[in-house]
Amino acid sequence: MADRGDFAALLRAWRERLQPAAVGFPTGQRRTKGLRREEVALLAGVSVDYLVRLEQGRADRPSAQVVASLARVLQLSDLERDQLYLAAGLPAPLPSAVPTHIPASVQRLLARLPDVAIGVWTAHWTLLTANAAWRALLGDMPAGLNLVAAEFAGRAPQVVSSDGDLERHQRALVSDLRSAQVRYPDDPSVRALLAELQPDPRFAQLWAEGTVVEHRFQAKTFVHPRVGLVTVDCDVLTVIGTDLRIVTYTAEPGTEDASRFDLIRTLGLAEVGGPST
Repeated sequence: MADRGDFAALLRAWRERLQPAAVGFPTGQRRTKGLRREEVALLAGVSVDYLVRLEQGRADRPSAQVVASLARVLQLSDLERDQLYLAAGLPAPLPSAVPTHIPASVQRLLARLPDVAIGVWTAHWTLLTANAAWRALLGDMPAGLNLVAAEFAGRAPQVVSSDGDLERHQRALVSDLRSAQVRYPDDPSVRALLAELQPDPRFAQLWAEGTVVEHRFQAKTFVHPRVGLVTVDCDVLTVIGTDLRIVTYTAEPGTEDASRFDLIRTLGLAEVGGPST
């Protein structure tokens, strides 16, 4: 049974425990311990008023999406996350579900590597979060956007690539989705994504072939709306024990592309749409 008081107490305690530097905020002079409510609300995508009511035990039971977002922002461990779910009167995520919880170590990575464009994705390529450098390079992608669906719908940003590179990229995405289906066959988000994609003839063809293709290191040339062409190196890393994927973009130091990437980060959010890896 949900306990508003317990949920409120946990929320306050974990907010006060988290140091601003852990999420990339300056420490400065603070009258309160840990993060401010305004900072948590901003990072979690909820209103400050709603967060205040949650911490005071005056709000209705939060949704699973809100609890997941709060657990991510507060950098909870898996056991703490499950405790927050139960205090909210919600079942803790099952092991059979695609992991969406971002460990504190990964969140520190985003906060402490501002010169690297970083996006964190699930095993079936749904975006969980991205840092400022990523948004500057690729645009403001909403959390929950699925890369596989975007790729086959033609909503990826402009990338200068050969037909062979594009085919390998699509085959790797389809291969990853098949692997996610094998590992998480009961996850409704996997089933819904497959139902959405199957009518696409190109996806259906690649899915039927069943070819296993792994992502590999490669350079990508993006067409940035304000800077023009910029070539960056792409790496796809897997977080052991969580099945999350970290995609990073970096430019070789001392090159023209590095200068362009520096300018992109200075300019901030790019006016581009759709994701790519």
